[in-house]
This record gives sequence, structure tokens and C-alpha cells, in this order.
Amino acid sequence: MTPTPSPLSPTVPDLTVILLTFNEEKHIERCLKSLLLVTDKIFIVDSGSTDRTVALATSLGARVVQNPWVNYANQFNFGIQHCPYQTEWLMRMDADEYILPELAQEIRQTLPTLPTSVSGLYIKRRVMFMDQWIRYGGYYPTWLLRIWRSGKGHCEELWMDEHIKLSEGETARMNHDLVDHNLNNLTWWTQKHNLYAIREAIDLLNVKYDFGNVEIVTPKLFGTQEQRKRYLKIKYASLPLFTRPFLYFLFRYFFKMGFLDGKRGIVWHFLQGFWYRFLVDAKIFEVYHRAGTSKEGIAQFFLTEYGKDVLGKR
Repeated sequence: MTPTPSPLSPTVPDLTVILLTFNEEKHIERCLKSLLLVTDKIFIVDSGSTDRTVALATSLGARVVQNPWVNYANQFNFGIQHCPYQTEWLMRMDADEYILPELAQEIRQTLPTLPTSVSGLYIKRRVMFMDQWIRYGGYYPTWLLRIWRSGKGHCEELWMDEHIKLSEGETARMNHDLVDHNLNNLTWWTQKHNLYAIREAIDLLNVKYDFGNVEIVTPKLFGTQEQRKRYLKIKYASLPLFTRPFLYFLFRYFFKMGFLDGKRGIVWHFLQGFWYRFLVDAKIFEVYHRAGTSKEGIAQFFLTEYGKDVLGKR
């Protein structure tokens, strides 16, 4: 249930929320109404929506600018650099997410009291699929650095799985959740993940070919969740094509008990944990088949076939 925004108290945190949008009219009101419980400073970078996204957002008081889409990292860093609000804190949200009222209250109570040594806050993400909370398979809790002090964080310049990287300071954890609940149908989901697979293929090939010198989260097995995820992704990239999707799915569905998520859970874990990963490997296989294994040939393939300049990030 989407919370109804109430007037902000004098103790509202000095916080700006940055969102990226493209045709999000199904989600934008739900997202913004939840955020209005913590701030009235919402900055949206839209990449040419043709539906009512912009109208709905502006009607709720959000500031909206247009910027052509390149990739998520470029777009989000554009938002950081061109943010019209000068606030102490920034927050990252996706349009199909919303914050629970308990998290809103916690943010309002916590941010004004944090010591200057704390530069970032981790929040748990709760994924909903076909209106069901995916609790198993290693999907909950997923800790994401979503709030950070202005000037002390930026988005990794990667094609996929971009995280906010802090330049300095300690981190802390919030107790309550934000919710990722996309309302589009399964056809939309599979089409979206087909496009994601191109970016994921670039990201995995980048581990081997190092397409560009970019500052990323430091891979570390026993570090933060994103550091561990980066470490495991590098290890995953070293496994043989078409073998790794099977291993990953078996690990997630059985060892991490994804089967406890029931019928909708098997759809989620199979599609997201096997089909999608297999599709990524198929696209990498196609790259090798059509472009060979040289760095220059692979870069030219992505530029010619998909318009993605993996060497120049355009």
C-alpha cells in the first residue's frame, strides 16, 4: 500500500533524491509519494519519456530535466553533477521502487543525528515479483548504498550492476526496507532482460579485456555486499561459458533455498538466475563467433551491432 504524504516536519533531513526515468507512468506516483515523507527535493533525469511520466512527476513537485540516454552510470552521474539542490545528503532511487513508511521515519530520525565520520548509508532492498516478496535464493536482504553525503559519492562507470562508490568516510546500516516492485508484465520483463544481457556481456568481457580505466568498487570477498558481489562476479567471469549459468542456478535454487519461494519463485529464480545468465553467455559466444577474440574486434562489434562504444563509453 502506498503511503499518503504528510507535511514535512521542521526536522526533515537535508536530503535530495535523484531518479532516472523513461516511461514510468505506472510507478512514478507511487515512488514520489513515498519519498515525500522524507523530502520535497526530488530531482529527475528523464531520457525522453513519451507517456505521462514527466507530467505526473512535476505535478508532485519534482524537478525534471532531459538528457539523452547513454548508460545508467553516465545518466546518474549527470544527475549528481547537475542537481539543482545543494543538500547535505543525496539518495539514489529507481522509479519502480518505493520506501516503506517505517524506513521514511527512520531516515528522518537518523540523518540529522549522524556523526560527520559517516558518509554513506546502506538500505535493504526487498524484491517483489508477480506481487510476491522473493525472500530466498540469496535475494534478501540485499544491502545497497543508497544515501551518501554530497560530494563524497559517485556511480561506477560500468555497463551493468553499477554501485555508488564513496570517496571517503564510514558507512552505517538502516533497519527498514525499500521495495523494488515492478508492475509491468512478464513480456516486458523478458524484453528488458534481453537488453540487460547485452550490457552484462560487456561487463563480463570487460573483466577479461579491460575496455577502460574506470574507478570501481574494490572487489573483496569479506567486504561490503557490493564488494563481495564484485569479487564473485570476477570469479564468475573466469568460469567456462554455458557451465556457469547451471552452477549459479543450482547454487541459488537449492543451496540458497530459492525453492522455498514457491511457484512464482521458480519462475523468478529460473528466469533471472538461469535463463538470463545463459542468454548472456550466448551473446558472448556470438561475439567470439562473429568478431573473434581480439579486444579491438570485440569493441568494433558492439559499436557496429549495438551502437555501444565500450572503449569510449558512448
